[in-house]
Amino acid sequence: MAMDIRKIKKLIELLEESNLAELEIKEGEETIRLSRWPKNLPMPSAVPAAPALHYAVGGGVPAMSIAPATGASPAAEPSYDGTVVRSPMVGTYYAASAPGASAFVKVGQQVKVGDTLGIIEAMKMFNPIECEVAGTITKIFVENGQPVEFDEPLVVVQ
Repeated sequence: MAMDIRKIKKLIELLEESNLAELEIKEGEETIRLSRWPKNLPMPSAVPAAPALHYAVGGGVPAMSIAPATGASPAAEPSYDGTVVRSPMVGTYYAASAPGASAFVKVGQQVKVGDTLGIIEAMKMFNPIECEVAGTITKIFVENGQPVEFDEPLVVVQ
């Protein structure tokens, strides 16, 4: 059974009227993700894929993760050789899958597309951050358990 088009249109209207940057609804085996780029930020040439966010649908109030649609970038951010992977949401960064486990990545480690770089916990949901490019980790900006903001640099892959 396909998700009702009227329901999808209503979700688009809600997204446009709110300050949300992204909204994902999962109903049974069907998932719909709506996202938009914040108006005050320049549109990148390639938008990084956001990790899957989960929302409770059904009785009661849905649980949602919210990425702010506004934010100011630092005036003079240093440039790095390679790709800077940024946080797609506000939350707490975890470098490993469990306390005491080894970190997903270390400086000098080779990574490929799809490798997990870390996890961000937002609203009691654990969202894996996947690498978008293959290369070597040259810098890690955040430490295990550190709070992160939307668009904050996490790692550099060269």
